[in-house]
Order: sequence, then C-alpha cells, then structure tokens
Amino acid sequence: MGCFPCFDSREEEKLNPEKESDDGKQDHPMVPPNIAKLPSGIDKLRSKSNGGSKREQQIPTPLVNISAQTFTFRELATATKNFRPECFIGEGGFGRVYKGRLESTGQIVAVKQLDRNGLQGNREFLVEVLMLSLLHHPNLVNLIGYCADGDQRLLVYEFMPLGSLEDHLHEIPPEKEPLDWNTRMKIAAGAARGLEYLHDKANPPVIYRDFKSSNILLDEGYHPKLSDFGLAKLGPVGDKSHVSTRVMGTYGYCAPEYAMTGQLTVKSDVYSFGVVFLELITGRRAIDSTRPQGEQNLVTWARPFFNDRRRFSKLADPQLQGRYPMRGLYQALAVASMCTQEQAAARPLIGDVVTALSYLANQSYDPSSPSGTAAAAGTAAQRGSGDRDERRNRDEKGGGGMVKNEEGGASGRRWPLDGPEKDDSPRETARILNRDLDRERAVAEAKMWGENWREKRRQSTQGSFDGSNG
Repeated sequence: MGCFPCFDSREEEKLNPEKESDDGKQDHPMVPPNIAKLPSGIDKLRSKSNGGSKREQQIPTPLVNISAQTFTFRELATATKNFRPECFIGEGGFGRVYKGRLESTGQIVAVKQLDRNGLQGNREFLVEVLMLSLLHHPNLVNLIGYCADGDQRLLVYEFMPLGSLEDHLHEIPPEKEPLDWNTRMKIAAGAARGLEYLHDKANPPVIYRDFKSSNILLDEGYHPKLSDFGLAKLGPVGDKSHVSTRVMGTYGYCAPEYAMTGQLTVKSDVYSFGVVFLELITGRRAIDSTRPQGEQNLVTWARPFFNDRRRFSKLADPQLQGRYPMRGLYQALAVASMCTQEQAAARPLIGDVVTALSYLANQSYDPSSPSGTAAAAGTAAQRGSGDRDERRNRDEKGGGGMVKNEEGGASGRRWPLDGPEKDDSPRETARILNRDLDRERAVAEAKMWGENWREKRRQSTQGSFDGSNG
C-alpha cells in the first residue's frame, strides 16, 4: 500500500514540550495534488479538544482521501433507537458501543459513542478514522463512517456477530461451549496476520499498541479482526530503532521495555500478542486479581513452566478437557515463550510468528477420530502405538527425526530427537523455529509430508494384505 507519513499523532510532544515551537514550523509532507481534503466533520477537530488545550488544537490534519462516510448524530441516534439499553453491546475506556441498523441501507452496524470524559479524545478519534480509512485487510475491522457533529464523536463499524475474543475465553456461561483447540489456533493465526499487515505491509509500519483479547473481534466462523486503533502509532523509519512516546495501553499486555522507557517498537506488539496467545492456550486472563499471589500476572506465572515439558499440560486450559494435540501444545507454548521474552531483541518478528501459527492452524486436531489422529495435514495422534511411530520415523529418514510426545504421538515437523530433555524446551524449540521455519515453505511442507505419509501407509497396508493372501 502507499505511504501515509503525514498523520502521526505526535504524542511525543507531551514528553518534549520544548519542541513544540519547532514542530509548528515544520512543513507538512508533500501529498499528490489530486488527493481530496478531509471532510468538514474532521476539519472541525482542529479547533476542538477535550480541554481546549492549545497543543491539542495543533494536531495536523493531513490531506488524504477518506473513504469512510460521514453521519449526522440524528442518523446514528435513529439507527440505535436513540441509544436504548437493549441496543447496548459493550463498554470500555473510550465509551459505549451499540448495535444499530442504518436506515439508509439497512446494514447492521456497531456504533461506538465516545465518552467526552473518557480515555479517548479528539486526538485518538482522529487517529482511528485516519488509520482505518487507509488500512484495509481481512483481519482488520472495517470502518464504515463517523460522526463529528458539535461535541459528539461517534465511529461506525461493521458489526461483528460473535463479539470479542475475551467474551469466549473468560467467564463463559455454563450453556456456552468453550473454544476448541482448532478454533483457538485459527484465531491466533488470523490475529497475527492482522499485525503482520500493520508491521510489514503498511509503509511506514504501524504499531498497534493496544493488542488485547477485548480488541480482537470475531466475525462469522470465528474470523478474527483487530479493532480500536485510537492508540496506533506510526513506527520508526530510516535508521531509527524506536519511537518515543508516552506509555499507553493496558496493564498486563504492555511490553516491559515500553512500560519502563516509553520506547516503542514493533516488538512491543509482539509481546502483547504473546500475552493474548497465552490467554488462548491457558484460558486465563492477562491480569487476574482473584487468583492467588504469584498467579495474578499470566506471563509471570507461566514462565517457570516453559523449561519443563513435563509440566506443559498444566498450562492448557482445563476447559479443553485434554482435547488438544500434545505436540501442538508444545509448539504453541514455544511461540508464546518467544513472544514474551523480556528482551525485545530476543522476540521474533511477527512474520515468523505468522509462519509458525499458520502451520499450527493447518494441523486440524480431531479428538473424535477413532485413531485420535489429526485430520488435515497428517498431524500425528496425541495417542498412538509405538509401531506407528517407528514407521513414521522411518518415513522421515534422511532429513532429521520426528519428535515423539510423551504419549506416542508425533508431528509433521522435523524436530531433533537426540539430546537432553532440556532441548525440548520452548527456548530450544524457538531457536529451531527461527532457523527452520520460512514462510514460503512451512504450510506446503506440512501438506506434502501428510500426503507422503498417507501414501506410504496405504502402500504398507496393501503390502500387508498381499502378504497375508500369499
């Protein structure tokens, strides 16, 4: 996609007020002459702010083509039946969200009404409109339009019928089925692809800065989409390694180096992703004050388990009731461990995470299968016979061994069998993932292995049949 270097929210001015006069002298970046000016509703934001501060008024409004529609407050009040309680679907620091139907088109939408005394002000509102008008991807929520009538600030999104990921992980009512393993991996892979688009495809890169389970919305089929871009920030360009900004985000999800120094990089998002991925694996909240001391912070609680594979099963969500592939759990924990490293440099890029999770998401685990094997790409059973494991190991001869799990299963990846037990830790697995998983070959290799394995099993079965007849 094209460059959009002109709408940085410039939050660093709050850290360095002495630079304010210099910033005011800077020319806005050049834009093509055929680009239309922002609609009048957004123009009004230049002269308004939460508290009428002079600095907020100086937010530059770029010249970009906004695809989002403008709505009047009356139109959105009509769509939500005057914001009746029965249309209310959620609330956050920004304000309230209502389900509505646009009278002009009949489309079902979600209307976010910003609280004038809340955490999201004119700056964040402007950033979100601009970001979602310029960024388009299947794993990003679609902004339909906005309203900036008077002091009213509303955003209109496509409606996500399944709510947020948080709704499906925590405090699930008894009549509701918990997410199965396959769905969790699918959601993780899709959310990672959304981040990959922001980090690697957008130019300059965009740092999401508020990646958490409540900001991952679910469409039909549990298709994940990232939402709430009010805190998004343009990433470093050129020879810059980070962006300095005031610390924003949600406690429990913020990367430690960002929380301590205000230095923001794409690796800060990777850490937040790792926390959400741990939520998916464990079913626990990032921060849960109702748990005993030592278990309230998810990452702090999980870290001691990462280097002892005999305790890996203790990290699995009890609501899964053991219905997950053991090797898949190992690999998922390896990814989570990599992403939540304390040192930013030790974390992978999101593209490497997408590669690993795309592989995991394609290993469709089938707990109801008579043999207990995974259904899709030849992923091994969580439970299986030793003879079958030996045959699969022979099939992989010449390219490294298969790793067998404690219950006799194996995965389609080539993982080393030899060495001390500590080499099966997520840290070692992470090193192997970084070395061996390249994004062009991972899924293709898994499918090819599955096809080869099925063909050899068929030939072996045929040979046994011929031998018994002879």
